[in-house]
Amino acid sequence: MSAAMQGLDLRCPRVGVGVLLTDEIGRVLLTLRKLPPEADCWSILGGKVDFLERLEDGAIREAREEAGVEIAIERLLCVTDHCLPSEGQHWVSPAFFGRIVRGEASNREPHKTREVRWFPLSELPPNLTMTARNAIEAYCKSDFAATE
Repeated sequence: MSAAMQGLDLRCPRVGVGVLLTDEIGRVLLTLRKLPPEADCWSILGGKVDFLERLEDGAIREAREEAGVEIAIERLLCVTDHCLPSEGQHWVSPAFFGRIVRGEASNREPHKTREVRWFPLSELPPNLTMTARNAIEAYCKSDFAATE
């Protein structure tokens, strides 16, 4: 083990980032996860933040990788303390609100994602991830939702 790894608690929380995207008719874009954390649940686009990557840049990269879209970040919606003891996972996950500026959303990571789909807010699936629930709740309370 390297000197840098000695004394490091490998159970440290990790940093993830997500982005809630809406379309012109107010639907939200969700992905059906294949892998933990929260496999078989619908989530916003997102993933782990790379070393020295800015949060906003991570959200933009994840949207491109997962759904093939270029996005603009509008604002921070919320931060989820994503604790999943049964899965042995703990993530600190900021979620942003963003808009697609180019591209049509599609499943670009079928090895990780079962489906990418738009949902009206009135027809959300019951099996949302903790981060998706928190981001959608924050969005619905925001001035962004009121203007759409």
